[in-house]
This record gives sequence, structure tokens and C-alpha cells, in this order.
Amino acid sequence: MENIIEIDHLHKAYGKVTAVQDLSFRVREGELFAFLGVNGAGKSTTINILCGQLPKNSGRVLICGKNLETNLDEIKRSLGVVFQSSVLDQELSVRDNLKSRAALYGIAGRAFEARLDALAQMLEFEELLKRPVGRLSGGQRRRIDIARALLHKPKILILDEPTTGLDPQTRSILWQVVGQLRKQEHLTVFLTTHYMEEAADADDVVILDHGKIAAEGTPLSL
Repeated sequence: MENIIEIDHLHKAYGKVTAVQDLSFRVREGELFAFLGVNGAGKSTTINILCGQLPKNSGRVLICGKNLETNLDEIKRSLGVVFQSSVLDQELSVRDNLKSRAALYGIAGRAFEARLDALAQMLEFEELLKRPVGRLSGGQRRRIDIARALLHKPKILILDEPTTGLDPQTRSILWQVVGQLRKQEHLTVFLTTHYMEEAADADDVVILDHGKIAAEGTPLSL
């Protein structure tokens, strides 16, 4: 498998505080990659750099073979991101939230309806489409967050602690969908989590400590 993410000597500091130090690793296309570490280890900083939301101080980031510095707009279309905190509009209905997001990618009309139907069935939120997001439970909102990230069929799905605080049923649905999409669409999944049973299913694991790699390898070798 080819590398879909390549990070070389990445460095990011906030004043005198260094968040990421000389970070280098690879993510292969189609794999489940687990990025672990305690709070403050540098995981979210790295993700924000990957998504183009935060500038790096130095280093090189290649996504889908393209340099992040010169191909940011194109790279963003390859990414689907589920952040720790929901970014949905609380006042809008589930359908309107997803429709407005899809419009940013030029997905409308029958194409939108077909993708919405597929995601609603996969993530089991058909009965929630007309409900305002502000009236959903935490688990229900998380399903819509994931649908939002998958609307444009990204090549890479970034999940930043996606199951924290979720009920067992929603966690089960999430991982069923991720497994299904990895098989059907060859989706690459970049995961941060504090649940070791989720990391145990990964193909590769990087453990971060104070912005540096403390260990890396397969779950079995670690």
C-alpha cells in the first residue's frame, strides 16, 4: 500500500511552549491508523495542521502525494474531519445542516438526496432528519457529525476522539460504518482515542508524549 499521509520533521511551538517536536511518521492508504497520547501530547495540534487550520513552524506534510503548503484547497477536499466538539448549527434541522455542508462541495439535487439516504441508513438517523440539531442527544449528534464528514466521499477520515462519552449502541454503529467504508470505498481512517480496545483494531499505532513519538508499531508489537 502507498503512503497517503507523510509527515517529516514537523515542528510547532506556541511561544516558548513546544507542542510538536521533530515529528515524522507515515499513514498507508486504506489503513486504520491510531494516534495516541495523553491530553496535551500534541495530537490535536497535529490534526489541526493536517487540516490546514494551523500553520506549522517547520517540516513537511504530504497528503495524497501533495504538499500541504501549495495544495491546501485540493487536500481539504480529500479530508473528512470529525472534531471532538460538534460543529453543527444547533438551530437548523439535521437535513438543513447536511444540505448546507454538501453545497460547499457542489453536491445538490439528486446527488445530495442519494448520498443523504445512504448515510442516514448507514448511521441510522432517518427519523431525525427534520429534527433541530439542538434537540438531539449527544450520541445522535455524533452520528450527524460523522455524516457531515462523509458527505463528499473523502479519501481520509480524521476522527478526533469520536466516541468519548457515547453510549455503547452509538459506538457500535460508528465502528460498523467505519469498517464498511474501509472495505467499500478504501477509506483511510486517522484516529485519536483514549479507548485501548479501539486502538487494538488499528493497523498501525503511534504513541505521542510531549510532542514526540514515544513508541510506534502494530498493536501486537507494542
